[in-house]
Amino acid sequence: MGPDSVQSPAAPWRKVLWERQPYPDNYVDRRFLEELRRNEGIRQYRYWAVVREAGLVAQQLSCVAIFITLWLYMEQGLLSPEILLGSSLASALLGYGLYRVLTPPMECNTRTRLTDLQSAINFLSFTFGFSPVLKTLTESVSTDTVYAMSAVMLLAHLVSFPYAHPSPPGSLSLNAALFASVCLASRLPGALHTFAMLSCALLVFALWPCLLRRIRDNAPSHFTAVCAGVSAAGTGGLASQSPGGALLLALAVLSVTLLCPALLVWLQRHKDNIQGPWDEAEIREDLSHFLH
Repeated sequence: MGPDSVQSPAAPWRKVLWERQPYPDNYVDRRFLEELRRNEGIRQYRYWAVVREAGLVAQQLSCVAIFITLWLYMEQGLLSPEILLGSSLASALLGYGLYRVLTPPMECNTRTRLTDLQSAINFLSFTFGFSPVLKTLTESVSTDTVYAMSAVMLLAHLVSFPYAHPSPPGSLSLNAALFASVCLASRLPGALHTFAMLSCALLVFALWPCLLRRIRDNAPSHFTAVCAGVSAAGTGGLASQSPGGALLLALAVLSVTLLCPALLVWLQRHKDNIQGPWDEAEIREDLSHFLH
């Protein structure tokens, strides 16, 4: 009921509840909507800025494709574990050097190179020692079940990955990726293959996001090129094993980086939020009555 449907009495209407007024409970005067505000504080997105941020999602899809491609090569005997270990070690050393260069001096003092070396040695020692156990971990499970679990875990990794702050990776995302890696590595021919695959998984799913975060924060001009390079490598590598899968990956990457940002920018123009002098409802959990 608006102000036109009620004849205003002599007493002016006040927005209070603690005194009786000669007005209906749902009455407001013409001044009530003068404080109406629309779309206050809404962020206006720029298309190419959104495309740049969407590159993080596209490259993460490609990282999963790269890992699957390496596993397919090892499973078919086209890639030896020695070559994969050597390549992973060289990539890790190169990435670590770049990470230290991009790290601000104040943060470099909080973690020494000796601490990083000890962590790497501990992980490699435990992984190498448990490789025979991990190799036989899923012997009693059918291959179809292992592949299904790996696919679900990799999907969970992509869904739960903290794209806003990828360093360090989220515990759920990282655990899902490592679980899928263990499942796939257990289907390789030998224990050395398992060790090489798990080391590669650590490099792709745990260390690479940390380096990518440094590149995005401290070298933003190279961030887009790095994401494009990873996406191209993932699509090209998968094309050597599955052209159909590479086509699907390319469509997914193009949709995420080009189509979805355009849709977001277009929908943002139709956003209509209103704020005003009314009391907005807030859900607050009051646990005080449980304590008595």
